[in-house]
Amino acid sequence: MITVNAMGDICPIPVVKTKKALGELNGPGEIEVLVDNETAVKNVTKMAKSSGALAESEQLGEKQYRVLITVGEAAAEQLKDAQGAGTKPQTQPDDAAGCRTCLGTVVAVGSDRMGEGSEELGHILIKSFLFALTQLDDLPDKILFYNGGAKLTIEGSESLEDLKTLEEQGVEIMTCGTCLDYYGIKDKLAIGSVTNMYSIVETLQSAVSVIRP
Repeated sequence: MITVNAMGDICPIPVVKTKKALGELNGPGEIEVLVDNETAVKNVTKMAKSSGALAESEQLGEKQYRVLITVGEAAAEQLKDAQGAGTKPQTQPDDAAGCRTCLGTVVAVGSDRMGEGSEELGHILIKSFLFALTQLDDLPDKILFYNGGAKLTIEGSESLEDLKTLEEQGVEIMTCGTCLDYYGIKDKLAIGSVTNMYSIVETLQSAVSVIRP
């Protein structure tokens, strides 16, 4: 068994450490990940399951959690194929349609307002921007919300209806969990899913184009 001590580590370090351990496992086996918050538990569990492994968590004490990841033969083969003798997924193809791992367009929203200058005008502009997205013929694949942008996906947001419209049409809405925790609004998330910085970086890396309002 490999033990990953990620106690005290901030997002996305627990996920990064766990992913490295999965690469070092080199076959079926178990990985024990120790973290100190529920957000890290969810992020590590989500990443492990996306790799084909099994993941179970338990609370050992106050701010002490353990995630046990079990990698079976099938998952081990999947991880081995992903590492592919040192090859990496193509993220900037000459022809985007030829890249199986690439996303089309990703929108990255880092504030609850748009542009510099008047704060009031900035709020009006970001609301108009998100509404304008609903009117596009070619919708983005994902919209990422982080820092102040996280406030746009919670209860009471004036953009919720537009975001719901986008989600209903297949656009994935993802909000940074660390940002929700920082502003104390995680329990008010009203749409989409919680993500972590590692996933945000991967999403931006694999996008053919990124829009930042």
